Amino acid sequence: MSMFNQDPMRYYRTKRDNAKRRVGDKYTILGFISSGTYGRVYKAQSKEADGRIHAIKKFKPDKEGEVVTYTGISQSAIREIALNREISHENVVALKEVILEDKSIYMIFEYAEHDFLQVIHHHSQTLRSPISLSVLKSLTYQLLNGLLYLHECHIIHRDLKPANILITSGGIVKIGDLGLARLTHEPLQPLFAGDKVVVTIWYRAPELLLGAKHYNKSVDVWAVGCVVAELASLRPIFKGEEAKLDSKKNVPFQKDQLLKIFEVLGTPDEREWPALKDMPEYHNMKRLDTYQFRLFDWCASRMKTHQGYEFLKALFAYDPDARLSAKNALKHRWFQEEPKPTRNAFFGLPPHQIPPHRRISHDEVPSMMPLPSAAAQGGNPGPPAPPGFQNLSQGAGRPGSTASFGSLSGGTGGGRDTAGHVRKKSRLA
Repeated sequence: MSMFNQDPMRYYRTKRDNAKRRVGDKYTILGFISSGTYGRVYKAQSKEADGRIHAIKKFKPDKEGEVVTYTGISQSAIREIALNREISHENVVALKEVILEDKSIYMIFEYAEHDFLQVIHHHSQTLRSPISLSVLKSLTYQLLNGLLYLHECHIIHRDLKPANILITSGGIVKIGDLGLARLTHEPLQPLFAGDKVVVTIWYRAPELLLGAKHYNKSVDVWAVGCVVAELASLRPIFKGEEAKLDSKKNVPFQKDQLLKIFEVLGTPDEREWPALKDMPEYHNMKRLDTYQFRLFDWCASRMKTHQGYEFLKALFAYDPDARLSAKNALKHRWFQEEPKPTRNAFFGLPPHQIPPHRRISHDEVPSMMPLPSAAAQGGNPGPPAPPGFQNLSQGAGRPGSTASFGSLSGGTGGGRDTAGHVRKKSRLA
């Protein structure tokens, strides 16, 4: 009796699986980029005629002791796949396809040669000079352009930080890592449910630090302010120590991080933020020392112009309802001053000021994805940078995670930042 007569479904599944093209049939693995709790990321080249370079993010199955078991797809992976499949924008990283093979999920993304963290590291450690105003504006404008698209799609990112913001060799910014992103329009469950802690600590908005259960897209705008300030100064503006969750997964009061914010922006009060008194951690905040506003002094040698200060001040409004939206931020006068942003953020830069392409290694490459021979690994320097143009309005103690999509960009290598601290993700499943 044939297999079909014995078990037609088994016959069907076998025939279907044999007909599928596996990852190794479609891509040549060029090297290993990074790893984390979710799995591993590889640099790969398509076997199609275009030979395009991609980043392959492999989610590994869960482990129980020494036995590898398949327990389903993680919440983070489902979100990332579902959201990436529905969006398309120049300033958001593109998902090409998803492959399920041997109970592992492979997400194939477009490849980007750099990220914001790498640019910061290159300027602080190699060049030892600040990022030019033209590059700063171009990177910021493109970041906001991508964020506006996400927000108009009712998507809140919830983990914007330098390692998660990629840049191609052509100077195009790509927002990555939607693993913590959520739909804000009629969500199936409250934003607080399932993710008690969101946004890496140094980029976390004050309403989140004060225990807000309800929040909106403005938490992303605060994070953009932190990223812009870090690009301008080459170090995090609010570099606090994160208080850890207790054994019952209760979120502690983030005293040190709030103090770092207050030292620059001053202590908030109910006049500028009427909802402040309703925050769960308000009583703990009132016990802290009082600080005066000194952002103007901080900006004097970093943001260069008065409009630069006004721009950062608007991103750092304590009241989420008074904070700039991504749409209004793009219209700010800072972008209308010379030098204006360019589509290619690296336009006009001498070669030594552009960060080198990331290094890849051959460690942790599984046997199912063999590396090509050394002679075949020349890599791909990427396309030449397009010419820049003006007026885009038409269109590491570093907390973080080797598990973030931002690691596809390589960062500064080894899952560590310029201070050498291991990155970690602030998330609860």
